[in-house]
Amino acid sequence: MVASILNKIEYLVLLVTAFANQSKMTEAEAYRYLSRYGALALCEKHYGIMHTLSLEENLQTLQEYCHRKASENESRASSLALPSNK
Repeated sequence: MVASILNKIEYLVLLVTAFANQSKMTEAEAYRYLSRYGALALCEKHYGIMHTLSLEENLQTLQEYCHRKASENESRASSLALPSNK
């Protein structure tokens, strides 16, 4: 049990570090970005599959996932915006 938890942690650290390098941001910034859009929870949930895929494929998936979530958040925010008084 402890070994499987440590494996997940090591894999998540690897993903955050690789994502930071790919995106030209610090590891802390990458962690906050991935966390903000739920990508870390996605990785934890699907660890059993993700750790068998290539790092490059997972990084691309995370990038696309975060972009999609960011777009959804923008759409939701704009639909909730109050109309301006003209």
